[in-house]
Amino acid sequence: MAGFQGRRRGHDDQVPPGQYVTHDFPVLTAGPTEVVPTDRWQLTITDGTATGTFDWRGLHAFGLQPLTTDIHCVTHWSKLGTSWRGVPVSTLFEAVGVDDLPYALITSYGGYTTNVPVEDLVDRDAMVAVEFEGEPLRPEHGGPARLLVPHLYLWKSAKWVTRIELLEHDSPGFWEVAGYHNYGDPFLEQRYHGD
Repeated sequence: MAGFQGRRRGHDDQVPPGQYVTHDFPVLTAGPTEVVPTDRWQLTITDGTATGTFDWRGLHAFGLQPLTTDIHCVTHWSKLGTSWRGVPVSTLFEAVGVDDLPYALITSYGGYTTNVPVEDLVDRDAMVAVEFEGEPLRPEHGGPARLLVPHLYLWKSAKWVTRIELLEHDSPGFWEVAGYHNYGDPFLEQRYHGD
């Protein structure tokens, strides 16, 4: 239709309700910062039958993919247009040959856990991220490698990721057991159980 331009996506459309935009990258952690040297880091992916373990070199052998995305923390801040590089979770699942189970429990060095539906790991932009803004991911932000699930609140993007276990039944993680929402969609303000 001549003259129709549609509605432009503005800044406010990118920011979920209840969030404010920050240019910093606040550091929030459930426990102490884990410092894992890359020569000791490894990631295990399992469905109880098929299991694959990747070391630092093995992860990088897949090639790092870029991703520019917004991130949102449950503590009300959002950071827009962040740049990451990593390996898509779907690529790692395919390499291991895991079954199509519906849930995943992610474990970090230090014991932190969180749960994510598998479809959110394979049908979206989820990756194991190793770089942020063109630099190696620093320990306080989850380096050397963290899970990044950018369409969910950031507590679902487990820092210092070391294990992804696919499960038949959902198994809530650390913050979910403590009362956070089981899913965590920022645009629906799913912060706490019952939201």
